[in-house]
Amino acid sequence: MSSNIRVRFAPSPTGHLHVGNVRTAIFNWLFVRKAGGQFVIRIEDTDIVRSEERFEGLIYEDLRWLGLQWEEAPDVGGPYSPYRQSDRLNLYREKALKLVGNQHAYHCFCSEAELERQAEKAKRAGVTWKYPGTCQTLAGEEVRQKLDRGDASVIRLKVRQGPIRFRDLVHGDMEFSSDVISEPILIRSNGSPTYNYAVVVDDALMQITHVIRGDDHLSNTPKQVLIYEAFGWTLPLFAHLSTILGSDHTRLSKRHGATSVKNLQDMGMLPEALLNYLALLGWAPSEGQSEILPLDALIQSFELERVSKSAAVFDLNKLYWINRHYLKEADRSRVLNLAIPFLRQAGLLAEVNDAIREWAGQIIEAVLPGVDHLSQIPDKAAFIFSFDPGQALKAEAVRQVLSEGKAGEVLRALNDELAKPGQEIPRDWKEIIAAVKNRTGQKGKQLFHPIRVALTGSDSGPELDKLLPIFERGSRLALPRRILCCQERVARFAAAVDANS
Repeated sequence: MSSNIRVRFAPSPTGHLHVGNVRTAIFNWLFVRKAGGQFVIRIEDTDIVRSEERFEGLIYEDLRWLGLQWEEAPDVGGPYSPYRQSDRLNLYREKALKLVGNQHAYHCFCSEAELERQAEKAKRAGVTWKYPGTCQTLAGEEVRQKLDRGDASVIRLKVRQGPIRFRDLVHGDMEFSSDVISEPILIRSNGSPTYNYAVVVDDALMQITHVIRGDDHLSNTPKQVLIYEAFGWTLPLFAHLSTILGSDHTRLSKRHGATSVKNLQDMGMLPEALLNYLALLGWAPSEGQSEILPLDALIQSFELERVSKSAAVFDLNKLYWINRHYLKEADRSRVLNLAIPFLRQAGLLAEVNDAIREWAGQIIEAVLPGVDHLSQIPDKAAFIFSFDPGQALKAEAVRQVLSEGKAGEVLRALNDELAKPGQEIPRDWKEIIAAVKNRTGQKGKQLFHPIRVALTGSDSGPELDKLLPIFERGSRLALPRRILCCQERVARFAAAVDANS
């Protein structure tokens, strides 16, 4: 299916994409994929101070990591090139001068200092200041003389009288009074376009049919509508997305923690989990649908009419829940490839040969159910690489286990059984446990809890059946830290218990 529906995502190249920006990209992308239209990336880099070319590359990386593809952009070109605003400066000036020629705009020579004095005077009087249209009545000859002298000027739009109306697919029919709009600058004195002007020219000339963006732009839209009208261009359909808040219900910012795509990628979030979660910020699937929606289901389910007007709260715990689901469902080899770098960064693994890779896979399989994201794996697996019985005995939960039943007898019996020659773990584990049970008369948690703390230093954690081969096999591998086998663990733990008795 193909259509003439075209949307754009227009980030500024000032760093990695943050949650708010990428949610906007996702909504645009889902909408246009369902419609069979074109997804356009336009780089808005007229902020010379903050924009950097390298940041443009980071934006592409973030979008590709999430699995979003595009049809037109600076990196691939397209029928409406160029797609970078800094390459369109002559076009903006040309179009603005056309508006001047049609008497929809005019040159304004008022100095910034004079305008600031006027604004300050209005503030003291308790009234809202708007540009009084001083230069709108200048005679043509006077304007030419000032321009010929090189007097600094901007180009302003004439604001018509009457209500300004447009349709918003989220907020419904909108109406603003032109009386409160100060005649907006289109081209600054340095020749650069203002945001409200450049975005209209770009959207119109690139044939954008739907402008889907954050609701912080809702107040800009009346000015943009006036610019569309001055050119005689058809308005696109607008959809303004709700603000994203942090857990404290203030606007999401860096103080709320990981808020960029790169932050979340570095934490070990799966891209499909992040995309699924961000699609739920301000949008909900139809009644009866699960919130876990694979990409194809998200595309088919997405409707702008179901976007909420209310602010959305960025809930890391909800994201963790979704990520855990996708980690559970993901291909094991893929998860291992993503997890190994975290173990290496923590200094737990060095060179990874086939044997170490297979062993690391056992670790991942054991600890994965207890992690929210992959960067937690080194901490969750730390007890495998560093066994400290003395530290373990300081934990109240461990002391509680050792105070119940005949925990001391269980530890001594387990130590004796493991020390017998010819024992092979995990092959002989059931026989060893049976022997400890017979010697001590303990069963259930009074048998298995002391065994767990003796092997792991904790009263909870991964299944022992998964840990036993990890301990045994790891003790024979060349690793940065030597792994203790089961016998060594129990012997050291039992000795620590006796020393603390």
